[in-house]
Amino acid sequence: MSISKRSIPVIDIFAGPGGLGEGFQQLDRDGERPFDVRLSIEKDAVACQTLKLRKFFHQFKQPPAEYDAYVKGAITLEQLYQAFPKQEARADQSAWHAELGKVAPQQVSKRVRAALNGAKHWILLGGPPCQAYSIVGRARMLSTHENFEKDERHFLYREYLRIVADHAPSAFIFENVKGLLSSTQSGERVFTRILEDLRSPARALGVRGGTKFQYRLYALSPSADIVASQTPDFLVLSEQHGIPQSRHRIIVIGVRSDLPGTPKPLEFQSTVDAGRVLDDLPEIRSRLSQEADSLKAWREAVSEIGCQRWMESKSNGLLQVTREIQAVLRRQKALEMNPGNLFQSYSRKPSVLADWYRAGATGLSLHETRQHRRDDLHRYLFAACYLRVHERSPRIKDFPSELRPDHKNVKLAVKEGMFADRFRVQPSDRPSTTITSHIAKDGHYFIHYSAEQCRSLTVREAARLQTFPDSYYFCGGRTEQYHQVGNAVPPLLARQIARSILSLLPRRT
Repeated sequence: MSISKRSIPVIDIFAGPGGLGEGFQQLDRDGERPFDVRLSIEKDAVACQTLKLRKFFHQFKQPPAEYDAYVKGAITLEQLYQAFPKQEARADQSAWHAELGKVAPQQVSKRVRAALNGAKHWILLGGPPCQAYSIVGRARMLSTHENFEKDERHFLYREYLRIVADHAPSAFIFENVKGLLSSTQSGERVFTRILEDLRSPARALGVRGGTKFQYRLYALSPSADIVASQTPDFLVLSEQHGIPQSRHRIIVIGVRSDLPGTPKPLEFQSTVDAGRVLDDLPEIRSRLSQEADSLKAWREAVSEIGCQRWMESKSNGLLQVTREIQAVLRRQKALEMNPGNLFQSYSRKPSVLADWYRAGATGLSLHETRQHRRDDLHRYLFAACYLRVHERSPRIKDFPSELRPDHKNVKLAVKEGMFADRFRVQPSDRPSTTITSHIAKDGHYFIHYSAEQCRSLTVREAARLQTFPDSYYFCGGRTEQYHQVGNAVPPLLARQIARSILSLLPRRT
């Protein structure tokens, strides 16, 4: 699929690793790409490396042998780029490591104008960093006595507004977290104010020389009126649109006032269960933390759960779970599992979306496990077996006392239900819960449904649930890779958004 000379330019700000831009870049119309993401702006250096590498990748019909050599760890990123200097230069120009709000607006405008190169129609993507708006983020700041209303991330959306006011995109996509709907500042709902500003960006900023254009705002939810009058209508439920994840995000579409037409609502699609996009991946075991690791040592560590007193319980609540654990331990003895690989040759495909996931992928990368402590291995085993028996992930009160962590919040969780889902298994027969950046810190909320493997999700599995193609490689260490995946927009959802607004724009620009 080639980029047409008539492709519509796209500018992606607060880009993260590029999930939103990837969906636009991958949209197909008559064998050509109608959109071309010409500039992505991201403040995180490692995420920007990922953006640059992906832009480099897109310049080839088939990835060169040197690309696979880099992913395998055989050559460095610098050596890869040295082999293709022209492609590296183009990728470097379109992936800008910069922090909006700290870079001079004149410099931003210069880069945007250069990327647009006089195009009449173009699209702006992005949303300001969401931590300050998220329910979890606000709870954390309250618990640490931080002043939520003074958090500078409240106002980064004004940098988004500035680009709209200065450069008048034909349409924009504003994405953010659900928590923004309930966020307030000085007694006023933040989202209500943002919507007002998005309708009249120049007036909101007090820019005298800004664009005269105003914007009509639309919701994409298929259950909403196309012109959204209620703010909850802007909420898009990813699992309703074929994404194997229950990810709920605000999506606002702005259309320049001089353009006719309205974007098409997203279409309902069949539910895609998590297990159907993970079922082809090799079975791999977790690794031992803080001790020598081997298959034998791992088996012995996991089987120690059988010596705990609660395993002899005859209570109705635990008896079936203990039997399932015993069955799993027997099956583990016959499984020759390894901890996975940074890269391996691979030809299998998932049950669904195979063409999407495997397009351009010559192997399988980032499917290797992280290390887990022995006591966490036992909790993961119990939780996965509990899910099989009871068809739900256990709450803290469901764990035998011997398995409960020695943590100050545990007693509160048992008594009052707070932090009760500290260990959460991702089921195979429904969409996963939201993949968040918290997966970078530990795997407790992202336990694999396979009790035999006894582990948390790998980077590749998290990326699959986020609908990143297998050819998408995330730079940095494992923690940084998890963080990028958790902060991204699902590319497959972004492609649907791209399709919904394509009809607004003329075929020739």
